[in-house]
Amino acid sequence: MKLNIEGLLVYFPYDYIYPEQYSYMLELKRTLDAKGHGVLEMPSGTGKTISLLSLIVAYQRAFPLEVTKLIYCSRTVPEIEKVVEELRKLMEFYTKETGESNNFLALALSSRKNLCIHPEVSSLRFGKEVDGKCHSLTASYIRAQHHSNPNLPVCRFYEEFDSVGRQVPLPAGIYNLDDLKAFGRRKGWCPYYLARYSTTCASTP
Repeated sequence: MKLNIEGLLVYFPYDYIYPEQYSYMLELKRTLDAKGHGVLEMPSGTGKTISLLSLIVAYQRAFPLEVTKLIYCSRTVPEIEKVVEELRKLMEFYTKETGESNNFLALALSSRKNLCIHPEVSSLRFGKEVDGKCHSLTASYIRAQHHSNPNLPVCRFYEEFDSVGRQVPLPAGIYNLDDLKAFGRRKGWCPYYLARYSTTCASTP
């Protein structure tokens, strides 16, 4: 479905839109036009996520210099994954409707525990343990000591990312946590630090 919201062409990847969704997008557009802050509310289960994503992506495409990035915060991993899947569906709809391949980059960012691929570190049960072990393998002073004592362990995934990954941007696409981990395994790069670094150029982190 295509919508005209006060002159803005919005692609909406469903055949039906609730009145609440249209009103939500209308108020969101007016907030962006005013370059102000907004507090918007919708009942649960009425399509708040896809309404926000559809409007923001349309606004980004229309005004790329004004809205360069959307940071979508959520409390739980399942909620993060749901947002990524909704965005993926939206971008597939754009491609289907316009025939254009898009260079959109969006990724999920979570804790080390949810992104680590180091065999030993990722096997730890608690987030604080993962954070502590990660620091013990990636801290700058540990890495400096490793140069003079190669027997001192460091994280090979972080080292590979630091030497190569920072020079090669993450390809355009929509990445959930599993996608980032799979990409990290293929490249031998740390997905956690890759995701953090990539948020600087992502459209939707």
